[in-house]
Amino acid sequence: MKTEQQIEFNKVKDIWAGLAVTEHAKEKIENVSFYLVESELRKELRDTTDSKEMMEQLGTPPLQDVTEIKTILEAAQKGDCLTPYQLERVQRVLIVVERLRDYLARGKQFDNPLAYYDENLDVQTDLREEIARQIRSEMVDDHASKDLFEIRMEMVRCEEQMKQKAEQTIRNHKDCMADSYYTTRNGRVCVPVKKECKFKIPGSVIDKSATGGTLFIEPLGVAQYFEKLQLLQIEEENEVYKILYTLTAMVADAVDAMHENMRMMEKLDFIFSKGKLSLELDCVEPKINLERRIALQDARHPLMDKTVNVPLQFQLGETERGIVITGPNTGGKTVAIKTVMLNCMMAQCGLHVTCKSADICMNTAYLCDIGDGQNLSENLSTFSAHIKNVLEVLSQINKDSFVIMDELGSGTDPAEGMGIAIAILEELRKSGANFLVTTHYPEVKEYANQTEGIVNARMTFDKETLMPAYQMVIGEAGESCAFYIADRLGMPEEMLKVAVEAAYGKKAVSEYTFKQHASVEKKNTSKIAKIKKPHTSSQLSSKFQIGDSVVVFPEKKIGIVCEPINDKGVMRVQVAGRKFYINHKRVKLHVKAEELYPEDYDMSIVFDSVETRKIRHDMERKYTEETIYHEHE
Repeated sequence: MKTEQQIEFNKVKDIWAGLAVTEHAKEKIENVSFYLVESELRKELRDTTDSKEMMEQLGTPPLQDVTEIKTILEAAQKGDCLTPYQLERVQRVLIVVERLRDYLARGKQFDNPLAYYDENLDVQTDLREEIARQIRSEMVDDHASKDLFEIRMEMVRCEEQMKQKAEQTIRNHKDCMADSYYTTRNGRVCVPVKKECKFKIPGSVIDKSATGGTLFIEPLGVAQYFEKLQLLQIEEENEVYKILYTLTAMVADAVDAMHENMRMMEKLDFIFSKGKLSLELDCVEPKINLERRIALQDARHPLMDKTVNVPLQFQLGETERGIVITGPNTGGKTVAIKTVMLNCMMAQCGLHVTCKSADICMNTAYLCDIGDGQNLSENLSTFSAHIKNVLEVLSQINKDSFVIMDELGSGTDPAEGMGIAIAILEELRKSGANFLVTTHYPEVKEYANQTEGIVNARMTFDKETLMPAYQMVIGEAGESCAFYIADRLGMPEEMLKVAVEAAYGKKAVSEYTFKQHASVEKKNTSKIAKIKKPHTSSQLSSKFQIGDSVVVFPEKKIGIVCEPINDKGVMRVQVAGRKFYINHKRVKLHVKAEELYPEDYDMSIVFDSVETRKIRHDMERKYTEETIYHEHE
């Protein structure tokens, strides 16, 4: 079951892990679980308390992640030569070990049991001092050995003599030089010589300029010192390796002690991380009992803001094993049951709890059903997911378990859901486990009121302000306050009366007083845009008549309709003596033809030329071989 995620203990772990330093401690925190052995649990709680007190007195302990050092120690054991960088990392860990031992030793003045862990830390003073003396800034220091110092001093003198020889050559052959400064090419000191003077300077050509006009020559005198320098570099390298191998051997001899130091550092990091969490969340040490008793005073959810969170008073296990919590939505029921289980689990994991005081029993299992659990990929509805979780809970439960269930019996028909809720409660009661459940069913409240070992509780709620008080009152059943909330939020009185009558009958309506909301206020809503039906051919053809004066867009020119709109929505217009076809949507009526021309007016006068009209007139009277041509654009 995903209990840790449902009660958000995984988020507490994230905060906790963020307070640890070593990777080992972070990994241990990620995998931590509640203890089932009383002696182990009490020891873990003592460690948490001791670490918190020591930090309150001495501040945060000096700790360091040692993951990298483990790799370095493995290399030393295999006989690899450690680099100056790796040796310095070993030295830094030894410095932290020494500081940690001093920190713990100072805790002895307060009789803190954790202070005696200092006896398990070996600071390896000789190794640390040798590394500090011979390695600096990730390099072997000049004074690491007498031979190394002399070699490096001789190398410095040799390099200086090379430069002096180069400068002397430049002074003696100024006319042959392309520049007045020597330079270094391929690690060799060279002088810039003009190409035509190549044979005037005895030496080796090392390089040339991009144009080829300048040759970089290493003079013979310089070459002698360069060869000497190369031999010195070989000697230096051998001496450096000698020193590094010596230090590596010292590290290899100290591997066992170093591993023990790291083990103690990781152990102390885990212990102090618990104390840091207690300080971070302002926690207290809980009392532990085996009598199935849970008593929390001013309990808080550790992930909620302290300034906003309302402390919870809770008690269970004295005479009853189960509590049925009722009350309005947003009243804090779910937060309440999460707070109780989360504090119990934190205590059983050896952590302090976010309470003023706490007396908590050990549990063999923490089981819960919170959230709708709906899963489309597994074809699970809200109700199906609830039932699946409940059956899993019932299969693991025993008298030493702690169970919480939210919205018992929800997600289905109310009558059937109520019956299932009571059946689940009966199974929980028979198991003898401690349990907390939330519900809205009045029948479940009645069942809890009449059943031994189960008690009702309610979350307080201000009906006037619609604000939850987040206080649990054990021994009283609560009401959902749904009608009051709906009334306050503006539901009309008539709707509320219908709701009351449907829920409790006509007589109950008179017991409620509602505000006079007339009706639900309607707001502007979106509308569906329908596709406009296209005009029929008859509608289009009648839109414009021959002779109508129209405006043609986008040019906004005035024209006259020659041919009405056809089935494709195209019409013919004459503009400035030219006729062309155009879509009717680009044309707007200006003046109708009947307003421009008298009845039976011959429109050919407007559209045809004199020659065309004459030919047409002849065609109407007799046979003629003349032809009339129509424009098409």
